[in-house]
Amino acid sequence: MAENTSWMDGTAEDFRPPSDLRPDIPHPARIYNYFLGGKDHFPADRAAAEQVLAFAPATPSAARANRAFLQRAVRYVAGEGITQFLDIGTGIPTAGNTHEVAQQVDPAVKVVYIDNDPIVLAHARALMAGPGHGATTVLQADLRDPKSILTDPRVREAIDLDQPVALMLVAVLHFVDDELDPHGIVRTLLDALAPGSFLILSHATGDFDPPEHSVAGKAAYQKAAAQVSPRPYAEVLRFFEGVDLVEPGLVAPPKWRPEDPEAAEAWTPGYGAVARKS
Repeated sequence: MAENTSWMDGTAEDFRPPSDLRPDIPHPARIYNYFLGGKDHFPADRAAAEQVLAFAPATPSAARANRAFLQRAVRYVAGEGITQFLDIGTGIPTAGNTHEVAQQVDPAVKVVYIDNDPIVLAHARALMAGPGHGATTVLQADLRDPKSILTDPRVREAIDLDQPVALMLVAVLHFVDDELDPHGIVRTLLDALAPGSFLILSHATGDFDPPEHSVAGKAAYQKAAAQVSPRPYAEVLRFFEGVDLVEPGLVAPPKWRPEDPEAAEAWTPGYGAVARKS
């Protein structure tokens, strides 16, 4: 675990500004922010993003489609009565965050955001400093150490793991290398959740692109804080072992319960799904 920094119920605690932002090293959260049209990135992040755009110029629209999937999935799960959300790998806050979407459905929803990037915490602190954010907690922790997340007293204080939880792993697992056992990480997290919990997950793939695109994509992230590992359909589907997929199952994110038929046809090099734990 990193520094003990959290914000709860929209009130900032004493905060030491993060000193290890490493602006010289591209970070996936900041690259993604660039694709979404945000302003929270450094030259190294922009250079890596431009490498991707050189062979995949539609990546910003794909990032927005993934963000829209997150919002639709959160609305669906909150509508199913889930009042606790554990959003791991949340990234830099942008419009339509998990807590904003879920608390529109039910103001009593509790959200815990987790990310390992200090700049995410800095921006989350600014976002949560004022009123109107409900029961929202932001913690610095690492997905690659799921047991530390589950046993963190701050997580246990904010979320009752004996009650259903929405576990969110949106556009993050492709930054976990195979040797770190990403499927085992997801299994550890799901095993700790009560029946009736949900999994919201999206993941990059090379299934829709020529092989050279996957090679170029990996090269763009070669010097980044985390490498990218796109996975084929069968490998992404394995993350849902032991849980029940909600219709329409595992599909490209724009095709998951689209609200705009035209948007459903957007190119997105990934898969997304929502599943329920029985």
